[in-house]
Amino acid sequence: MQIINQDYKKGFVKLRVTEQDDLWYLSQLIDPGDLIKGKTTRKIKIGDGENAKVTKKTMMLKIEAETIDFGSTGITLRINGKVKEGIEEVPKDSYHSITLEEGSEFLLEKTSWLSYQKQRLQEASEKKYIYLFCLLDREEALFAVSKKFGYEILVKIKGDVPKKSKEVSIRKDFHQELIKALETYAVRNNPEKIILASPAFYKEDLAKKIKDQGIKNKMVLANCSGVNEKSLDEVIKRPELKDVLKNSRAREEQLLIDELLAEINKDNLANYGWEDTKKSIKAGAVRFLLITDEYIQQRKAEEKFSQLDIFMKQVDTLQGKIKIISSKLESGKKLNGLGGIAVLLRYKV
Repeated sequence: MQIINQDYKKGFVKLRVTEQDDLWYLSQLIDPGDLIKGKTTRKIKIGDGENAKVTKKTMMLKIEAETIDFGSTGITLRINGKVKEGIEEVPKDSYHSITLEEGSEFLLEKTSWLSYQKQRLQEASEKKYIYLFCLLDREEALFAVSKKFGYEILVKIKGDVPKKSKEVSIRKDFHQELIKALETYAVRNNPEKIILASPAFYKEDLAKKIKDQGIKNKMVLANCSGVNEKSLDEVIKRPELKDVLKNSRAREEQLLIDELLAEINKDNLANYGWEDTKKSIKAGAVRFLLITDEYIQQRKAEEKFSQLDIFMKQVDTLQGKIKIISSKLESGKKLNGLGGIAVLLRYKV
């Protein structure tokens, strides 16, 4: 995300979407009631009667957001609402939508910007640290790449290797297949680090066969218990990767959710669910407010977001931190299992 211009005192920022990950951030930043000004296309009727023609026209419109739809593909963000500024042919307060995608430039206006919103915007505009993960065992491997909102599974590979119970012919060299995949994804994604993780000694065996010096220079070894998405979440939290993944948002979120669950088990400095979270916020005891993106979208769909927004502003005013957790990650799934919203406390309520 490129911040072209900003003036938080006047309530606006001008932004350019530079990659698809930015759309996830914007889906969390744009709230109902915000004003969006950008280019859009609309059918315009020219003339009257039999000679009337309908043509598509590109124009600049400002709309007041009512619904924000990220969609399942993740390649566009559609904001729908009433037109507040535009051209003469488009009636004021008629409905229209603005679709944001990679390359879009637009103006976002809010009546007030919360600290966490400014922080998220800054986070989206900073350098993206990309990490390539390869989890493997004797006959399986999983490749993933980090994203701003978590990670993306690239491919799962199952090797054709000899089993202990019977003899089979090896049609392919499993390690060579993995090395080819590493070389391909390293060129495509240009990661900061390449993390090889496995149970036992499989990672060391593979590492010995890697000749590419560029990959070897970026390579870090770690332990894991299996080859699946749950194991990927495990790797992200490994203590030996503390310094390597210091810029990983996914790691930060995983550790926060682990802390939350530990405090809940101790019946100590944590609460979860809407009602108990409200009580904690009213008491001014919140250190971290943790919310999943799915929970926010649910509140917006049910037209109950304004209640949540009031409490988020209260947390922000009292110097609490707000973290929006991606539901795609294991941490987000765990938080959704607790109702999608929880708090870590400064003191017990």
